[in-house]
Amino acid sequence: MKDDEVRLSFSGIVGGENNRHVEVSFSQGEKYAEGRIPPCTIGKNRGFSDKEVRSLEDYLFQNKDEIYRRAKKINPMRAFLGE
Repeated sequence: MKDDEVRLSFSGIVGGENNRHVEVSFSQGEKYAEGRIPPCTIGKNRGFSDKEVRSLEDYLFQNKDEIYRRAKKINPMRAFLGE
C-alpha cells in the first residue's frame, strides 16, 4: 500500500435493535479516523485535516448503502477466528 492511499475498514452491523450501526475506520500512513454509519460522521481523528474529515464524511454518506450491505455479510465469529 502506498502512503498516499486511504485504507477503509468496517465492522459488521453492531448495536441493539434501535442502535444498529457500522463502525468505520480510515487510515493513511500515520493518519487515522473512526466514524459510524449512521449518522455518517467521523467521531475520532488523528492527523486528517478538517477538509479531509469532511471528505471522509461525504464518502460515508455517498457510499453508506454499499458499506451497510457489505457489513451485513460479515460474520463476527468467523472474522474473530480468522476464517
